[in-house]
Amino acid sequence: MNSLNHAGASAATRALAWVIGAEPYRSAMLRGVNGDDFDRLRARGLPIGDVRWNEPAGNCAPLRDDEFQDVLDLLLEYRADNGSETAWLASAVAAACLGGNHLWQDLGLANRQELSDLLQTAFPALYARNTGNMKWKKFFYKQLCERAEVQACRAPSCAACADYAQCFAPE
Repeated sequence: MNSLNHAGASAATRALAWVIGAEPYRSAMLRGVNGDDFDRLRARGLPIGDVRWNEPAGNCAPLRDDEFQDVLDLLLEYRADNGSETAWLASAVAAACLGGNHLWQDLGLANRQELSDLLQTAFPALYARNTGNMKWKKFFYKQLCERAEVQACRAPSCAACADYAQCFAPE
């Protein structure tokens, strides 16, 4: 059963609709969707409008294409299932990571808990790795830095880092 067919379905559908409905997120998200899936998204009534599949990216800076792909690859690696809806959600989350607000805001969700619940459903193993309840966008990028063996924090651990309050503070 597709992981988005139960508890997270409502939040997942709202997040997909929000990201598809907002430039520059839409063009970034749709880069992670193939043509057949694009047609299924349109048939589902999501606000794609007159957008064509594989249209050039809108306002997303070219330098951020790699960033989008890295976050997308991370999410796809940890997805709960191989269903299209989970892949769409991974693409939407990766696109929303390009935004300047908290990730839950850039996904059009009500609060961080709603995002956490959605991530726990769709990407449970990745969710479980966030043992310190780090803000999600920062957590994803920390995962990418660890993969690349880049020490983003100057301290030997997050707890000793001068940026601790920014990463773990309430939203």
